[in-house]
Amino acid sequence: MFAFITVHDLPLVNATLNGMAGVLLLIGFLFIRQKRVSAHQKVMWTAFAVSCAFLVCYLVYHYNVGSVKFDKPGWVRTVYLWILGTHTILAAAVPFLAVITLARGQRGRISRHRAIARWTWPIWMYVSITGVVVYLLLYQVRPLL
Repeated sequence: MFAFITVHDLPLVNATLNGMAGVLLLIGFLFIRQKRVSAHQKVMWTAFAVSCAFLVCYLVYHYNVGSVKFDKPGWVRTVYLWILGTHTILAAAVPFLAVITLARGQRGRISRHRAIARWTWPIWMYVSITGVVVYLLLYQVRPLL
């Protein structure tokens, strides 16, 4: 009757949360372009909450499973490692950038908010998208023969 999520389901949960964060970031961007400030704020805070949920699930998964080896050969491995490397480096910056950006917006420091949001948004979006790509390459793509 009830389906429970196990630790082995978390990669899909993580990819879903990353994808949701990316969609929310895009919606938030469109809202601010339309000068719908209140809607923008709500959506961006929701994106932050979704990203926090991702981080918790990610940490739980890797605490229980450890690292997962990418065993596919050839050019796919090179592409995967490049994407994973850039994703990981930028993902480490997102929590700091997001908190600063959200805090400046919440406090009404709009010029300072905009200045950092110009960096935060594309980095956060890249991390959200590449998080889904990493999942697909690691768990869904079969070796090309």
